[in-house]
Formats: sequence, C-alpha cells, structure tokens
Amino acid sequence: MENQELQKIANEVRKGILTSVHSAKAGHPGGSLSAADIFTYLYFEEMNVDPGNPHMEDRDRFVLSKGHTAPGLYAALALKGYFPVEDLITLRKLGSYLQGHPDMKMVPGVDMSSGSLGQGVSTAVGMALGAKLTGKDFRVYTLLGDGEIQEGQVWEAAMLAGHRHLDNLVFIVDNNGLQIDGRVEDVCSPYPIDKKFEAFQFHVINVDGHDFDDIRRAFQEARATKGVPTAIIARTVKGKGISFMEDQAAWHGVAPNDEQYEAAMAELERIGESL
Repeated sequence: MENQELQKIANEVRKGILTSVHSAKAGHPGGSLSAADIFTYLYFEEMNVDPGNPHMEDRDRFVLSKGHTAPGLYAALALKGYFPVEDLITLRKLGSYLQGHPDMKMVPGVDMSSGSLGQGVSTAVGMALGAKLTGKDFRVYTLLGDGEIQEGQVWEAAMLAGHRHLDNLVFIVDNNGLQIDGRVEDVCSPYPIDKKFEAFQFHVINVDGHDFDDIRRAFQEARATKGVPTAIIARTVKGKGISFMEDQAAWHGVAPNDEQYEAAMAELERIGESL
C-alpha cells in the first residue's frame, strides 16, 4: 500500500479515536493518537489477518500491552472490517462490547485481554514461544508504552524472549516521552531504551513512529532478522495530529469536551483534505 493511502487510513483512525473518547466522555486519547500510525501499518500492511475469520489458526497475533489505548486499536479494527465503525461511539457505554480495555471474549480481532501494564507483553512472549514449540510460522507483535516499560515484568518477559531466540516476536515501544504523571525521564527514566533491549539479546531498530517509510523499513528488517527477537523503538508525539493535544501529558486520560472535539475534528478534516 502506498504511503499516502496509509496516511489517509491513519487519519481516519485518529478520527475514530476522538469520536469514541468524546462519546464516552472518558478514555485515553494521547497515547492512542501517538500510536495511530503503528496501528495502521500493522493492520493494513504488516500482519496476516482476516476480519472475516478472526480466529484463523495461522493468523499473526497482536497484543496491546498498553491496553488503555484501546480506542486506537478499536478504530483500526473497525476500519479493517472486524466490526462496524458506527459502534465506536459505544466505547465504555453500559452493555457495549467496546470496554475501556480490550476484551478478547467480546471484541472480534482482539487476541488478548489487556490493561494491567506489563502483563500483555508476557502473553505475547508465550504466544511466540508456543508457535516455536508447535512448529507454527505466525508472527507475534506487541505494543508497549514507554511508561509501561518501567514495569519489571516487561524485562522478565524480554529475558525469556532473548534466551529462547524468539525471532517471530516484535516488541514495539511507543516512545512518546510522556506518561500520566509527566515526562517518563522525570518519573522514572527508562533511557537508554535501545541499550536495555540489546542487553536482553534483542535486535533493536530506532524509527520515527510517524514516518511510514521508516516504519516499513523497520518491520521489513524485523522479518529478516533471525535468531533473536526484535524491539522497534518508535519515537512518537503524544496526541499526534491535534495541535493542542500534542506533547501534553494532560491528554493522557482526558476526553475532549464538545468545543475541543469540534476543533480537533476540523484539524483532522484539513489533514484529510491535504492528502
């Protein structure tokens, strides 16, 4: 798929994020927006998946380890065809299958329920190890927040992944530099992220998480890497695409009001028109 098409889809993902969070009057827009380009590339270019057969045995698996950014995952899944885009406005509503965190028993296309930070990545390692042990050739991808990697469980999982040479596994770190309490380097610095993963026997790729040429190169390099897992460290901007949300920790877990929603959607409409 051409970059321009991916950019158009990513812009629609961002609209879906804002629409669902605004409708719910709750949720996590900042980190969902920063990962929108990653979600787009995974579901529309990288992964072997079929919305018509979400439990296909040989499908690639994705685990959203930073489960609070479910609005971004839901928007990508809806646009891919797993469920109606119109259902995004039911986010967090009583009786909706689109809960605040992904539920694998309710949402088509969700491979693992997640939300407790650090736990999703352990599941992804288990999936990748299971594939190796049973001779399956599917790949496993997991998205982590840079605040999330302050969790010790992440590094336990990374240690096993490196030890078991899980070259069918890709960690993606959404390195937007912010978490709920402020800058990650001030709260509890995870830097240097790349060197830490290298110490756990990962092949590490640093990329611009909003540049589809860079993203494509990284995933192609990950596929070509044999004998070790890959960690893609994606430099991103929290709140990407909405000028007044960008690089602002305050938008970690706050929904836009009506006026802010209209202003944000107007910005995304202009971006769409330019594409």
